[in-house]
Order: sequence, then C-alpha cells, then structure tokens
Amino acid sequence: MSVFTGWRAALRIARRDAMRAKGRSALVVAMIALPVLGVTAADVTYRSVEPTRAEELTASMGSADALFSDPGMGSGAIQQMPDGQSYSPASENSPGPGDEPPIDIRTALPEGAHAISLQSVPATVTTKYGITTADIVEMRTSDPMARGKVTLLRGAFPHGDGEMAATEPFLTKSGLHVGSRTTLHGAERTYTITGVVEQPDDLKAEALYAEPGAVIAPWTNAAEHDKKVLPPNADSKEWLVKGAGGAGVSWSDVLAANARGVLVVSRQVVIDPPPDSEVPMARSMSGRSYGGSEELSAALITVVAMAVLELVLLAGPAFAVGARRSRRQLGLVGTCGGDRRHVRAVVLSGGLVLGGVGAVAGVAAGFALTAVFRPMIEGWAGNRFGSLDVRPSELLIIAVIGLVTGLLAALVPAIVASRQSVLESLSGRRGIRRSSRVLPVLGSITLLIGIAVAVYGGTSGNSTLVAGGSVVAELGLLGCIPVIVGFLGRLGRRLPLSPRMALRDAARNRGRTAPAVAAVMAAVAGSVAIATYMSSGQAESEFEYTASLTPGTVVLTASDGKAVDRLPLARTAVERNLAVTSGHADVGRVWAGSDCNVYYEGENDCGSVELIKPAGKGHSCPLVGKGAKKLAASLSAEDHRKLMRSPACLDELMYASPFIGMADGVVLGDAKFLSTYVKLRDPAAAKALAAGTPVLLNPAYAKNGEVTLKAVHRYSDHDKKNRKLHPGKAETRTDRLKVYQAPEQYATTPGVRMILPLQTAKKLGLHTEMCGSVYAVAHQPTDSEDQRVSAAVDVAGGGIYLQSDRGPSGRQDAILLFLSLFAGVVTLGAAAIATGLAKADAEADLTTLSAVGAPPRVRRTLSGFQCLVVALTGVLLGTAAGLVPAVALRLIDLREAVKTMRAQPMESAYTPIVLPWATIGLLAVVVPLLAGLGAAAFTRSRQTVARRAG
Repeated sequence: MSVFTGWRAALRIARRDAMRAKGRSALVVAMIALPVLGVTAADVTYRSVEPTRAEELTASMGSADALFSDPGMGSGAIQQMPDGQSYSPASENSPGPGDEPPIDIRTALPEGAHAISLQSVPATVTTKYGITTADIVEMRTSDPMARGKVTLLRGAFPHGDGEMAATEPFLTKSGLHVGSRTTLHGAERTYTITGVVEQPDDLKAEALYAEPGAVIAPWTNAAEHDKKVLPPNADSKEWLVKGAGGAGVSWSDVLAANARGVLVVSRQVVIDPPPDSEVPMARSMSGRSYGGSEELSAALITVVAMAVLELVLLAGPAFAVGARRSRRQLGLVGTCGGDRRHVRAVVLSGGLVLGGVGAVAGVAAGFALTAVFRPMIEGWAGNRFGSLDVRPSELLIIAVIGLVTGLLAALVPAIVASRQSVLESLSGRRGIRRSSRVLPVLGSITLLIGIAVAVYGGTSGNSTLVAGGSVVAELGLLGCIPVIVGFLGRLGRRLPLSPRMALRDAARNRGRTAPAVAAVMAAVAGSVAIATYMSSGQAESEFEYTASLTPGTVVLTASDGKAVDRLPLARTAVERNLAVTSGHADVGRVWAGSDCNVYYEGENDCGSVELIKPAGKGHSCPLVGKGAKKLAASLSAEDHRKLMRSPACLDELMYASPFIGMADGVVLGDAKFLSTYVKLRDPAAAKALAAGTPVLLNPAYAKNGEVTLKAVHRYSDHDKKNRKLHPGKAETRTDRLKVYQAPEQYATTPGVRMILPLQTAKKLGLHTEMCGSVYAVAHQPTDSEDQRVSAAVDVAGGGIYLQSDRGPSGRQDAILLFLSLFAGVVTLGAAAIATGLAKADAEADLTTLSAVGAPPRVRRTLSGFQCLVVALTGVLLGTAAGLVPAVALRLIDLREAVKTMRAQPMESAYTPIVLPWATIGLLAVVVPLLAGLGAAAFTRSRQTVARRAG
C-alpha cells in the first residue's frame, strides 16, 4: 500500500466516521469555525474601516477634482507637497499672515472650472428643549460635487434661504425632525429642516447644512450691527472645484494656485503624484521616512499564540473522545494489517476533515456576518466603509490556521490511539494509566520561571520579556492543571451525590477535563489581563483628573456686571429644569481698585487680591524650585503621590476656576455656600463666617492661625473719574486676618482657597459683587436640561453661563464590559463542550445509574455540576494567570513614570494596580452559575436503558 493510498483510505474512514457521529463532528467544526469566524470578521472589518487614499479624498471633497483653501499664511506664494499635507512659504522673505483680508480663492481657480463654496461656523440655534450650539455648514448640497461628502438619508436637500438639512446626531440631541423649524440666534432668522444628511467620514457630527449665503451673511451683518465678535473662520471659505471638460486639476494648476498663496489638494495629483524633480518642496522633505513598521508587536504574537493554543485545548478532548468511541473500528484497522502509523493517519484525517470544514465555514460565515452587521459596525466606528475590503491572501492564511489547528488538536489523541493494543481496542477496555509525576514538577518550575521573566521584563522596561514570560507562566500553569483537577476529587467526600460524582468524574477523566479547564483559563486570563491593565489606567486617569467643580454641583456665573441683574431669572430657570436638591447658595467676587470691568480689563487693571503663602516647611512646595529634582530622585512613587496631593503643592497644579473673575481663589460666601459647594457641614465653620471670620480651606496659607491678604489698589485707565481722584502709583495694602481652618481634605475644593465674609471684605475697603449661584443637584444636567436652561437665560438677556463637571471619561467601561462578555461566552462554550464530552464519554455510567434506580433528576444535577466544576476551576486559574502580564506591564508604566517624575518633579508617578472586581465577579460567580444551570436545563432527565451486547 503506497503512502497516498493509505491516506486516501484514512480520509475516507474519517469522513464516514464524521458523518456517523454528526453531533460530535458538528461540535468540533463549531469550535474551529467560531475563532476563524471572529478573525475573518476582524480582518475584513479592519481593512474596510481604514479608508483608502481615494476614499479619504471622496470624504473630504466629494466627487470634485480638487479642494482649494486658504492656508492662512498671508498673500505670498507658498510651496506644498503633492498630497497637500505639508506646505510652507515659498520664500523666507514671504510676508506672513497679517491683518489683510483673506485671499480670494476664485482668482486662483483653473480657467473654465466649476466651483462651489464650503464654509462652516459654530452658531446657536433653537431646539425642541431650548437652545444649543452646532456647526452650520454652507454648501450647495444638491450639487453633484457634494456626493460622497454629504449623503441624503431622507427628505430633501435645502433649496433657498429658508431651509436647512441636519445630521441625525443633531436631531437626536435637539429633539427636532424633518419639517421642524429652528431659529438662528443673532440673525433671528427661522429655517425649516427639509432633510436628514450624514457625513460618511464622521457619522457622529452634529451639524446643519444650508445654501451659500443663507446663514452666515445675515448672521455676520447682525453681529457687526450689534458690535459682537465673530468667530475666526466666519469669512474663510474653501472651494470644491471641477476641472473644465473633465480634465481634472493638474500639477501645473496646483503650482499656479500656490503662486497666489492658495493650497490645493487635487485628486489627480494625490493618486498619481509628479516626480520629486517637479516638486519644489521635495528637496526640504528628502531623507524623511513616512512608512510605518510592519513588525508585529510582542503582544499581538502572544494573542495569536494563545488563541491557537485555546483552540487546540478545546478541540483536543473532542478528538480524544471520538478516538475512544471509535476504538473498535481502529482495532479492526489493526486486524486488517494496519500498523500504528495507519491508526494515527485515521485519527489525524479526522482532524484534517473537520478542520478543513470548520475553516471554510468560519471564513464564509465571518464574511457574511460582517456584511450583515455592516451598518452597526460603521456606527460603532463612526464612518462609512467605502466597500468591504477583502484580501484573499489573508483569508487563505486564516483558513490554513484553522486547518492546522484541527490537525494539532488531533495529534495527541492520534498518538494515544496508536499505542493501544488491538486486544484493548476490540474489547473496549481502557487499561490503567497513571498520571505523570514529572509534568506537574516541570509545570511548577516553568510557572515560576515565567513569572520571574515577566516581572524582570516589567522592572527593566522590556515588553517582549513580559509577553514571553506571561506565555511561559501560562504554559507552566497548564502543566499543573491535571494535578489540580485530580485534587478536586478529594473535595467531594462530604458533598451530596451529584456534586461528589461530578468532582470524582472530573478527577478520574483528567485527559478530558484538564484541556477544557485550560481553554477556559486561556480565555479568562487574556480578558482579566486586559481588564486589569485598563482598570489600573482608568484609576490613574481619575487620580490625575482635576475637577472643575465639586461633585454634585452646578454653578451659574454672570459674565459681566449687567448680567448680574439677570441672575434671579436664571435661578428660576435652573430650579425649574434641573434636579436641584436644595436652594441656591450665592457666591461673589472681591477685588481692589475702582468699579472697573474685571471681566474684560487686562490683568490686574482693576487691582488684585491674593493670599500670600508663608515660607518654610509645610507652606512652600518642595517639588518646586531649587533641590526639587534631587528630592524627587529620592522619593518612591507613593511618597511622591502623597506630597503632590499635600496642601503645600496643590496650588502648583494647573486648574481653571469655575468662578469668573475669581482666579485668585478668594471668594465671597456664607454658611450655605460652605455646605452646598464645599460640602463642609461644620457648625463651627458656619458660626465663624457669621461672625466675620474667613474660612481657610488650604492650611498651607496659614501661620499661627492667621493669613496674609495682599490687596493692590489700582484704578483702570478706562475709569477716568477714579483715575483723576486717585492719581499716581497703585496702593498696596497687606492685612493679617484670623481664620478658621477647615480640615485638610477640603484643600482640593476646585477654585476656592478661602471664603471671605461680605462684612469683612467691606471692612478691608475691598469692592464686592455677588455674581453667581451654586446648586446641589441629584445628577449632572442632560442635553435637554442644558438646552432648556440656556434658552431661559437667553430670553432673559444672556450673559450667564451654567457650568457642570462631567467627570473623567468613562469610555473604557464599555470595553471592559465587552471583554467580560467575550470571556463569559468562551467560558460558557468551553464548559458546555466539556459537559457534552463528559456525557458522551460516560454513557455507560449514566446507564448504570438509571439501572440501579437513581432518580431522573440526578442526570440533570450531575450535568450541571460537571459544567460548574469546569467553568469555576478555569475562571479562578485564568484570573490568577491574567494578573501576571497585567502587573508586569504596570511595572513598565511605573518605571517610565518614575523616570519622568525625576526629570519633572511635578509630574505624577502614581501608577496603581487596580483589580477589575466587576469583571472578576461576573466571571467567577455569574458565568459558572449560568453554565451549570444551562447544562442542567438542557439535559434530559430520563434515558432509555439499552440492552448491553455480549
């Protein structure tokens, strides 16, 4: 028999065996196909979501041939690269941007070209709830050149001066729809929304589209009449250009436009660029590299390796059970003259057949699902696909990996089956096999070596060692799993029948249980590692985040003196529309000098009031000035973190005050402001304020219970009356004030260092004005609530701003949830597979149970506990394994943070390691329970007892 003839027979036997055992074959095909499906979908999605250069050009200029724009470099000639990404003045002596009007781009257009203008400004418009700010784009959207840049979803494009089209995100936020009317504030003109459009390259854009001249011109005229400041791009236009006779815009046209100071991005030039000899700017760009490295990162290699390992671990037990179920057939191969290699060929052929079917099915299903869920993926990515980008070579590689995975999964069962004697195979005896004593020892040593390598990689900053050590540690833990599973059998001595049988069955059949546990461990380890790293990074971001307001508060602040009179109406709007939990607390500003406009005068034009920090330890921040670097070099990251958050160093951190005109941190307030904004409910502090004693929040400014308040009385040049009454230099006055010191933790209150009672400020001869209000709210204002308050304030006359703090970004929460769901699905799948294999492998035991009179529910509870054992064991081991790379990677971050801290002492080195308890809880508690309940629910209670042969 030739080699090919033997393999032909083996493939035929494997195909027939797969057809006979359809359930087990479908299980193996699904296990191989699912990861192939995921990788295929990820590959097609990644290739499709990354736009080609041609697709980027279409998104920026529609179907036009070129985009002409003013680079803002004055009227002199410029030079540019063919793609328009880099440009500069053509000569060092070229005049820079000045006060001259913008370039008239139309003078630089090619002769006979057709062009439409494109202009965008932010403006305030009315909504269903109130008013909001949105980008208004003037462009003839009905022109064919706009196709690809703007797409009409429903309704019609605007025509005429009284119509607009809107994007879906704007309509969702504003509560408007097609047919609604909105009013442009400033020009006070009303427009009808005629259609819904989208920007294919930015599906989340909140914008309105109008015809050229319909919005910006009347709005500009109204602003000039009312002497209001216009946005910087109110008179800046871009032009979409179509070349004459379909000839496009050539490089010579681009150079001609450059000579007039106009920047051009031409489709023809970008796709087919001229040689460097024809590009004036190419000489200055020579020697630069623009390509990215194509090397795969160590992390990506680790992910691919663990994914293949997980597949092998999941599919391996299925082939092992299949080989045992077919051992009589394999024995017959031996009686017909077949040797060990023929038995191995039959089992390996099963891997080849099922792996091939799974690979093909996975690739086909991955492409189909990507096509079906394309709109959802585009919405998540935020841009439309130009087309589904399919790379046949990449899909072929993915399919080959699936095929090889099937072969690898069948390799160990093939070797085991070939070593069985023909007598054992025909009689159905499994024989007695002892567990290896060497494997656990090697696994423990490998585990320790992997952990040591990963930790060393973390402390030395080598991410490759971290990845390699993590894989080695996980492989070492894999070697220990059989011993761990064997130990489980001893835990069931005092348990009821079903859990005791499940634990003993898992321990007795380690060859089936251990790989399933390992597969769960591999999936959970990756998810826990990423979740731990991201949770730690999120905790670091939250630590470094500087709030603009105290949590649970909003602030109303007047922007000028006239707006102060409108505060009562603004308060009414807030109290009606927001979830206010208490009445308002007034806050005021204090300044020295004349009654000038502190909102718009230059710095210190109206005088200044500031707290003087005493010198010495506990007052001056040691991380600033002489000796700071030397001190930082001697500190640990934790000690540095504590020092940065000490009262002496808090003011060295940059933060914006929420109170206009009160950047020095000295504010006017009473006991209600203390409890509402500062959240300090201290009767002694309230009593002190009532008695005229200031309350100091930052103790670094106090010495012997007193603070130094320096007031520089200056009279503005614009305040001619007071300047005549008080000529000469500014007068400086310093006062020592007895203060009540709040507990140290209140030093972090945003925008406030000291609360000064109104009567004390007047005694000191300072000017005062109550110019804002603070509210405690049950939740941060929603978009609709913000719009309602803004509308009410605008009706009252405007000039008052509502401020709220949204807190640090929570975008990572969705990623953590996705990782938890992914690991949960894999855990459920692996546990279900292990349970199904256990049932298929233990039919004789289940038949015996029924024969001796076991209640029907025993079958259900036994299946449930078998599934629970696999899921829970795998999750706990996976959590432990996943912490190794996460901790090592955080050590790398800590090393880099400490290096930065020692160079710049005020840079934070705080690098926490935070466990994602929600993710771990979901995986360790919810998922195993679901797996056990699901297995019990889908198991039949009764079984027909078949008569045994022989």
